[in-house]
Amino acid sequence: MTELEAIQTRHSVRGYQDKPIAPETLKLLRERVGQINQESGLHIQLMEETDGVYGSAISRLSGWRNVPSYLALVGPEGPNLEEKCGYYGEKLVLYAQTIGLNSCWAGIFRAKQVWAEIRPGEKLALTIALGYGATQGKPRKSKTFQEVTELKGEAPDWFKKGVEAALLAPTAVNQQKFRFSLGEDGEAQLKVSGPGPFVNVDLGIVKYHFELASGRTVK
Repeated sequence: MTELEAIQTRHSVRGYQDKPIAPETLKLLRERVGQINQESGLHIQLMEETDGVYGSAISRLSGWRNVPSYLALVGPEGPNLEEKCGYYGEKLVLYAQTIGLNSCWAGIFRAKQVWAEIRPGEKLALTIALGYGATQGKPRKSKTFQEVTELKGEAPDWFKKGVEAALLAPTAVNQQKFRFSLGEDGEAQLKVSGPGPFVNVDLGIVKYHFELASGRTVK
């Protein structure tokens, strides 16, 4: 499975089989995390035990079950941290799908139970649950192409492919608060279209989907 195929098949999963991730799969994940950290300057860490991270009453009511492992998204504090975590975290989410794992972005968790290394000047932004899903999840309702674009005239095919992939991106509470347009230079532009929880994380996730499917960068 490629990452582009993973965009189509991957859905958020909060309930997992009661078993750990296989050692060979963990090895692949660690290697990929190392590559992403080197590329991004982030300090993402693969945690092999959850130790109650998703054990709050709110988490249980939200459907979290048997999460065996997770990614702690840690990086240098700054205004771009959440967007950066979204972009590079989604790279790991799609990679995890290609090697047989399910996942779910988690903005609500017990931060005091996260034993990741947080160096001076760094911050824990959020987490991503990983494991073998009890199900493969299910598609969610999505906005239309027209609802997330501002265009004058016909859009090029690469732009359409990018937006279609962006509409499959996970966003907090499925808010999809983003808007694409084409600049005067013909390049794609992306912005937040309204307030909401984790909208900057969402922006990074959506941007990666668009760039992967379109082969173009986004301003």
